[in-house]
Amino acid sequence: MTFFSDLQAALDALSRVVGEDLDGIAVPSAVRRLPDEAVVEVIAQASVLLRGAESLRIAASGTVAERSTRDAGHDGLAQKRGHRSPVSLIQDLTGTRRADAAKQVRLGEALAAGIRDTRDDASGPDTAEPTGGVADAACAAPTSPPTHQRPWHAVLGDGLMTGALTSAQHDAIFRGLGEPPVPVLTTEGAAGPDATPEDATAHELSAQQITNQEFAAAWASAATQLIDEAAVRTVEELASAARCIRDMLDPVGAERRFEERFEARAFRTWIDRDGTRRGSFTFDDEGGAWIQTVIDSALRPRRGGPRFVDPEEKKRADELATDPRTNDQLAYDLVIDVLRAGAVAEADAVFSTRQPGVRIIATAAAHRESLESRPAVAVLEDTDASLPGWLIAQHMCDAGARTATLDAEGNPLDLGREARLYTSKQRLALAVRDGGCRWTGCDRPASYCEAHHIDPYAEGGRTDIDRGILLCRFHHMQLHHGGWRITRRGTDDFLLHAPDGSEPIALPIRLARRYAFGDLQPPPRRFRPAA
Repeated sequence: MTFFSDLQAALDALSRVVGEDLDGIAVPSAVRRLPDEAVVEVIAQASVLLRGAESLRIAASGTVAERSTRDAGHDGLAQKRGHRSPVSLIQDLTGTRRADAAKQVRLGEALAAGIRDTRDDASGPDTAEPTGGVADAACAAPTSPPTHQRPWHAVLGDGLMTGALTSAQHDAIFRGLGEPPVPVLTTEGAAGPDATPEDATAHELSAQQITNQEFAAAWASAATQLIDEAAVRTVEELASAARCIRDMLDPVGAERRFEERFEARAFRTWIDRDGTRRGSFTFDDEGGAWIQTVIDSALRPRRGGPRFVDPEEKKRADELATDPRTNDQLAYDLVIDVLRAGAVAEADAVFSTRQPGVRIIATAAAHRESLESRPAVAVLEDTDASLPGWLIAQHMCDAGARTATLDAEGNPLDLGREARLYTSKQRLALAVRDGGCRWTGCDRPASYCEAHHIDPYAEGGRTDIDRGILLCRFHHMQLHHGGWRITRRGTDDFLLHAPDGSEPIALPIRLARRYAFGDLQPPPRRFRPAA
């Protein structure tokens, strides 16, 4: 179907479900009378219309920006209508906030960039879109790069215009991945001992072009894979995964970003005009991870964490759940208690359950790089946020390490033993593999999850890691009480089966984990041309 026929089909469906010839005031009452399935269909079809209309508006916003440049002066499209900038014109036309209008223009400019590059070089072949992993894309980079090629983010524009991405998802991936780094090449002597200065310059430019294309291919491959994830991930998860993948693809740039956030760390207090003392933190990576772990460890029962088996833990969790304080008040009292108690506090006195700790997942390669003081990237167990490699060695000194042997898909190769409940080591392996609740669209971290036997233990199911999966408390209960089930063939993806018998939904491991498990760290070595 064409772009507008899709929109027309959605509009026709809404007319059939809600009713034709309704004025705007009558629509809410008409929707309230609909059965559940019809209400869901209204939202789904309306979303199709909104996506299509928004992508069309983004494309038009990019054209407005093209025709409203500084060089156009007062003859620019926005300027002729009395506006200083395209953002101002879009804000006036749409009635949105300035930040939303700026986002429309930013996405429109990215969309237009891909169109311009292919239009300007219409006679030549486009650069093939990467279809495999990042390493494959790098190896397949052409040795004689064309003059023009589509920018790496053109696949995001395609996804936006075909409905595979919403504007929010496009923006999250686009901003999360950022621009590929500009490599610093060392080509001295690479053109040969008898080469003229002109030959050396030509060789350097050719090497620069090839390397830039390899970086662009890696970023385009990551963008393509994130588009595939968009159907089962929240916008926040996509943004987090994009940032983590960017850091794994560019550990040198990641090291610089880690250092910049460390230098920007700050804490300040002030008294507002009502006499209330307030405070503000700007965290570095390690400090932010630590404070979040402290709060999560203490408030997990209140926020829907796993049900406790130990009677004493369950009792304390029940007391916390019925505590009249709000979550923000509990978090405040907790931080104050930690500051007062300091390092001598007992875990039970402050945290109610276990001492919180930051768990870092690092590949063997990243560990080696960190020991050699080379740029490397690790990820947090709960959030997949990236951390500098030097923290690996530091935390090994403070807290030690456990080794988990995994295959390229993250499946642990040491499959545990028969027991009714998963052991702490098995749960650690599940946390490393799954990264949190595997239910589609859920973003609960591993520490909030329970281990589910996909083969019921009462029916002979084994408590092995490859037959277990992490689910948050809500989705674990939903599965058992709602008629859902999860199956798996060998070490393939887990499949979620709905009660209505519809097509099962694959529950893949988070994309950032797959990058980490595959040890995909192309820059700076794999993308550096040979001398």
